[in-house]
Order: sequence, then C-alpha cells, then structure tokens
Amino acid sequence: MEQRHLGRTGLRVSRIGLGTLTWGRDTDEHDAADQLKVFWEAGGTLVDTADVYGDGEAEYLLGRLMDGLVPRRDLVISTKAGSVPDPDRRFDCSRGHLLSALDASLARLGTDYVDVWHVHAFDPYTPLEETLQALDLAVGSGRARYAGVSNFCGWQLAKAATWQLAAQGARTRIASTQMEYSLLQRGVEREVLPAALDLGVGLLPSSPLGRGVLTGKYRHATPADSRGASEHMGPFVAPYLDDTASSIVDAVQTAADGLAATPLQVALAWVRDRPGVVAPIVGARNAQQLTAALSVEALSLPDEICRALDDVSAPVHRYPDHDWSTL
Repeated sequence: MEQRHLGRTGLRVSRIGLGTLTWGRDTDEHDAADQLKVFWEAGGTLVDTADVYGDGEAEYLLGRLMDGLVPRRDLVISTKAGSVPDPDRRFDCSRGHLLSALDASLARLGTDYVDVWHVHAFDPYTPLEETLQALDLAVGSGRARYAGVSNFCGWQLAKAATWQLAAQGARTRIASTQMEYSLLQRGVEREVLPAALDLGVGLLPSSPLGRGVLTGKYRHATPADSRGASEHMGPFVAPYLDDTASSIVDAVQTAADGLAATPLQVALAWVRDRPGVVAPIVGARNAQQLTAALSVEALSLPDEICRALDDVSAPVHRYPDHDWSTL
C-alpha cells in the first residue's frame, strides 16, 4: 500500500487507515484479529482508536492483538483523548485530564508510546494553550511521537496550529486533524481544509463512506444486519438517508458501473485523492468488508469522473467561505 507523509512531518503512514470505533462492542476479538491481519498483510500501517471506543475496550483489544498477532513496530497507532461520559461537559481537554487519559491509553494498549495522539474535540471551557501544553508534554516525555487534533472547526485548527508554530520554546507541530469527510459531507472544504493545507496539517477523514451510505447498501431498503438498522448506530446513519444523499449515491453507482468497480471503491478513491488528505479511516464490520475497501488501492478515478462527482455533491459556499470577489 502506498505510504504518505502525515502533514508536514517525516512520519509516513498507509494511505488507508483502519478504524476501531466498534471494536470491543460490536466487533469481537476474533473479527478484530481477522481485520488487523488482513490490513497488515495488505501493507496497512495506520490504526486509529480512542480512549472512549467501547469504553476503553477497543484500545485493550488492539493491545492484546499487537502482543501476539502483529508486531508493534509495523503499526502506526493513533489514539484520541478528551471525550468524557459527562452529559454536562462532553469534552475535558484540561492538561490534567488529557495526560491521565494518555497514561491510561498506554496501559490498555500495552505500549510505552503512541505514534499520533489526537485531542478528540475542542473544549470551550479550557484555555487552548493549556490543551496544547499537554501535547507538548506528551511528545517531550516520549509518550507520543506526534500530535494532532480532531473535530476542530477552521478557526480552532488555525489558532492551534499557528500557536504551536509561533509560540516560543520547544512546541509540537500539529501534524494532523481528523474530521468527517466524504461525498456526503464536504463541510471541511469551507475553512478546515484550507487552513490545514496552508499550515501543513494532514487530514485524516473519518466516515469516508458517508457512514456506509455511499456503498449503496441503503439505496432501496435498510438491511437488517447493517449499522443503519442497529439501535445505537441507526441515528448515526439516518441523516444521510435523505433525497440529497440519494442523488449522490446514484451518481456514485453510475460511475462505478462505468468503471467496472463498486460504489465503495469509487467513493473511497474520491476522498483518498482529494488535496490535503493523507489517509481515510475505514471502519469495517468484518475482514470481508475490509478486504473490499482495501481493494481501492488499485483504482484511480479518471478526471472526468472526479469532476462529475464534485459537481453532484458540491456544497454551497457563500460569503465569506471563499473568494468574495467572485460573489
């Protein structure tokens, strides 16, 4: 699998990442092991998790698999911290909480460092410089090799990345940002992606298949064994089952038919090769689904197909989201 640099750093990662959102909850150890082995054998290196996935079970499971199935040195482990199970405060990005969460993640993963450590979301109740200091301390102590953010809007990302570049002393460059990005969700193109490109921050798209909708599985009905039919994942999928999404899915299907490919391959190739994208993070229910996603490595979309998909899925950009002189 092709490797790409993570933003403006020397770290190289596979251009498709393996997501573990459902590990330890919907994905048991057997299926997780099969996925990790398939991913590793395909040349994949980037594995993404978080301290809250499966209430910590995803990290624990990944740690067990690294202990006996795949060598730790062959993987680039990314995890996140900052989400908390508190209805009154969804995110705690205080220095104390973040560093404690990192130590707990390392214990569950059974390793003394993570390759990339992300702040899971912006915390409006903690000064940003305090949050960023936690990243500096983590990297300075060797517990994290690189640092990033997740779910930061444009001004938040720009402020964080600029602070790290401009503040005096040894500061840790923001290497990456993880955001939802697909043909069904192109909101990052307004401000987040321009900021990332300007500041050398690599984009790691989550839900690159539109929460599974871009595979075409929901075109006519909701399969009983799909995430859309599950009690806890159904509300996550539902926003992308409207008429607007349906027209985009139809266009993806048309493109796939013309290329003798699958809708999954077309949708994933589109986001993988967008400017600024380093590696879409793919979550699969089993090894068979993951193998289908990894088959995209052999596909590059023709320019005319990309333009057609761009047009049918184009987000509305109004002042001041782009060059005001054209409005």
